[in-house]
Amino acid sequence: MSELFAYHPLAPYGWDEEFADAFTPYAAGGSVPGRIVRVDRGRCDLVVTADGGDGVRTVQADTSLVTTGDPLHIMCTGDWAAVDLTTGYVRGLLPRRTAFVRSTSSQRSEGQILAANVDRALIAVPLSADLDLGRVERFLALAWESGAEPVVVLTKADLVPSAAALGHLLADTEAAAPGVQVFAVSAATGEGTDVLSAVLAGGTSVLLGPSGAGKSTLANALVGADVQDVRAIRDRDGKGRHTTTTRNLLPLPGGGVLIDTPGLRGVGLWDAESGVSRTFSEIEALAENCRFQDCAHNTEPGCAVTHALHEGTLSPRRLDSYRKLLRENQRIAARTDARMRAEMRREWKLRAAEGAHMAERKRGRLR
Repeated sequence: MSELFAYHPLAPYGWDEEFADAFTPYAAGGSVPGRIVRVDRGRCDLVVTADGGDGVRTVQADTSLVTTGDPLHIMCTGDWAAVDLTTGYVRGLLPRRTAFVRSTSSQRSEGQILAANVDRALIAVPLSADLDLGRVERFLALAWESGAEPVVVLTKADLVPSAAALGHLLADTEAAAPGVQVFAVSAATGEGTDVLSAVLAGGTSVLLGPSGAGKSTLANALVGADVQDVRAIRDRDGKGRHTTTTRNLLPLPGGGVLIDTPGLRGVGLWDAESGVSRTFSEIEALAENCRFQDCAHNTEPGCAVTHALHEGTLSPRRLDSYRKLLRENQRIAARTDARMRAEMRREWKLRAAEGAHMAERKRGRLR
């Protein structure tokens, strides 16, 4: 980042030369750049340069001019936008660098943007319940696919009965997350939060995880203030109600920003083939040594993956999880392709009907 942009009031929020270049077409129309802090019911809050240019302020704007029916192209927390302060309308969105996308729970084969322009994806995993490594791997696949760097945060470490037990949980998680930093933290005692804060300094991080994972408590600890409401979880199952109901962008004291998100009940894959490959990089590396390029890693002769399984260097759980996520990603890809084909067929039929109508009109004029 050049010295000019390093001292820009929006630099702590991620403003740099690349976004400034993308904003150039809007500057001539009198718009100003702003980063979306929150989106709610047709309006959004944005942080923009304050009057005088030596600080920032938050404004609210109408989003109707950029509203779209495509769920992958609606504005989201973390987006950079051009906003007209005179009329109070968002005029356009700047191109995204990264986007964390999951499949919706509907049957319409749609993706949902959870956060935009994110550098790190913090996957919150509560140690108040049994460690679900399959869910961790699912989040990791989406994080790698988004273009962000995943970081696994084991929350509520103070509830683990011993240091030895915590060490085993860390080791199991690290084995399921090759090449990913894993931290055990406790917002209640402060354990590990200072190290995590140092890792997050600068850039944009998004905090993801299920309800009851302690995301809001962790966000408060990282921000250094009670900016998010906190509710107790249920004793019988360790789950909680949604404390955070909207995605919020929060400035961090060490620089950078944190996007806190509502708890996620379902985390479906969305076109995450490369993310799955990177999450299971050791299996992908083994597969390169299989005798056949199209090896399914079942009963084929010369399969390096099943050989590692039999030798004990690859765990059955890890291979099962890999196969499961690959099948799921293939299903969503097939459903998405089917939807696109259906939309194309509808468009072709519409054009054919319009063509027939014009032909009838033309024949009528010739009589």
